[in-house]
Amino acid sequence: MSEPDPNPQQPRRIATGEVVHDPDKPHHGMVSRLRNYFLTGLVLVGPLYITVGLTWWFINWVDDLVRPFIPITYRPETYLPLRIPGTGLIVALVTLTLLGFLTANLVGRKLVEASENILNRMPVVRPLYKSLKQIFETLFAKGGSSFRRVGLVEFPSPGMWSLIFLANPASADIAARLPDGEHVAAFMPCTPNPTTGFFFYVPRRDIIDLDLSVEAAMTLIMSAGMVQPGGSDPQKLAALAETARAARVISAPRTAPVK
Repeated sequence: MSEPDPNPQQPRRIATGEVVHDPDKPHHGMVSRLRNYFLTGLVLVGPLYITVGLTWWFINWVDDLVRPFIPITYRPETYLPLRIPGTGLIVALVTLTLLGFLTANLVGRKLVEASENILNRMPVVRPLYKSLKQIFETLFAKGGSSFRRVGLVEFPSPGMWSLIFLANPASADIAARLPDGEHVAAFMPCTPNPTTGFFFYVPRRDIIDLDLSVEAAMTLIMSAGMVQPGGSDPQKLAALAETARAARVISAPRTAPVK
């Protein structure tokens, strides 16, 4: 004689060997599939939506910046019933290209030199202009010295490693006041906002070079480590881990042999 079910409200499970049949299993499987479909669609549409939104914002920002300098008779919306986005961006690109062309000849260079001489006589504007000019020349020059390499440095404490972007070696004036050995200018960005961080000179011997692009390192920093370099490539991840382990062994203090 079978015993009564102690909990008749719960669905009865029928055991057959090691397999348990649950009447709710198809329902949970459907919910799980719908959730996966939703997340897949979100991963597909989310980055695309943000990219298009930022691009649209940049185009409108340039249009609003350039439109006041365009006479009303030359604006497309004067003759068309709707506004054409990107007109200001095209005008800005053509204007900058034309200015670069004019500056390349002798007359243009003389005009630029005369303008810079005027700016150099202004006590407040002079340091700001010179600093910004050096930054732009460094970033956009063909043989520029912008961040090209990524490295590891032991920070903030022994055994902890942080990503840094490497620039130029220290200039002669700065190197003369630093300890012996080559020093390199390094920038350590913060997470998740890489536009802020720490700038310092670090000895070249303390830097571990990584076979990692600046874009991949920036993605790693902005995602706080959630998006690892190499993606699903285990060999690249293993190589980076081996580099960090080798750096730890090299930097470990060596104990003197017991006599």
